[in-house]
Amino acid sequence: MPLYVERIPAAAAGPTLVFLHHGLGCVPLWRDFPARLTGATGLPALLYDREGHGRSPALAWPRACGYLEREADVLCHLLHQEHISDFILLGHSDGGSIALLYAALSNARPPRGVISEAAHLFVEDITRAGIRRTVDSYRAGLREKLMRYHGEKTDALFWSWAGLWLAPSFDAFDIRARLGEVRCPVLALQGADDEYGTAAQLEAIAASVSGPVETLLIPSSGHEPHSDAFETAFEAMRTVIALWK
Repeated sequence: MPLYVERIPAAAAGPTLVFLHHGLGCVPLWRDFPARLTGATGLPALLYDREGHGRSPALAWPRACGYLEREADVLCHLLHQEHISDFILLGHSDGGSIALLYAALSNARPPRGVISEAAHLFVEDITRAGIRRTVDSYRAGLREKLMRYHGEKTDALFWSWAGLWLAPSFDAFDIRARLGEVRCPVLALQGADDEYGTAAQLEAIAASVSGPVETLLIPSSGHEPHSDAFETAFEAMRTVIALWK
């Protein structure tokens, strides 16, 4: 069964904006942000649910430390399947890490640019503290909210994500050394009040990638700047997309 894909058409030709959701996300959880960004840039978009999420099939493989690298490979195959050769990657949280890892693949067609929002390159104490709070929220009612989007896959999705990030074996997660192969331009955004990461993640992106990079730490924003600080995040993204297209 193929992955669930949605497209937003555009009247004019140009690179496709490819949206990559967060670790518990899916297409609807982007809400109207993709439509507003495509409307402002005039570009088409592709959104998809990764395996185990939303309307895609249940996860058929156990998650391990290299799961984000595996998702970058899946993205490579998906873009080929969808006949997309000219594109900009826009990823949030896990999706941001996947976008950066995709751009580092030597056998992949490079994107025009990568927009990473709250991406993780390595594990921080604040990340695990935030996930522990999310586990508490899951037991207190978040589960029912997520079930609206993931259905019967919800428990498997949640515990595979939380369990892996909280496992001692995940201490080894660190993709900084991989990102020297990223030569396309990068815009990296993060909320100053991100409950899952610190500005050290932005600093690591700037220090690790080989291409031009711009970082933006957004005040009064948590883990989701495109929602928490819409105008600031939207304008930063719109501006670089106009340059890259």
